[in-house]
Amino acid sequence: MSVRAILKAKGHRVVTVPQGMTIKDVVSTLSRERIGVVVVSDDGTTVAGILSERDIIQGLEKHGAVLLDLAASDLMTRSFTSAKIDMPILHVLDMMTQGRFRHMPVLDNGRLTGLVSIGDAVKARLDILENEAMHLKEYIGGR
Repeated sequence: MSVRAILKAKGHRVVTVPQGMTIKDVVSTLSRERIGVVVVSDDGTTVAGILSERDIIQGLEKHGAVLLDLAASDLMTRSFTSAKIDMPILHVLDMMTQGRFRHMPVLDNGRLTGLVSIGDAVKARLDILENEAMHLKEYIGGR
């Protein structure tokens, strides 16, 4: 199963925020959308960085309440790993596990086309295993 298949099922929508948006407004966006990460992008197609709840918590410890007035670009993770649209999901899952991160923007010809989470990758892996188990049972049962 590829990233493309996951995005086909879940959709390509990605919540983006501009680099200049205040952390206060980013927090509002995260809460309103009920998500844990936003992609920082001024044009919605190129990725400047990723900003997660974890980044905000670490920023709060470092900056205190002043954090709310900082810009997304002040806290975002600039060195991120992205997935390619045709990348096998097992490769994505391995990269997330090794890198200890939970979200990957998906790029197709350098343009943002989706976002996959560790939950998406685990679900896809479980679906594959369930399908294989069903086929093995049918084979053994002679159907």
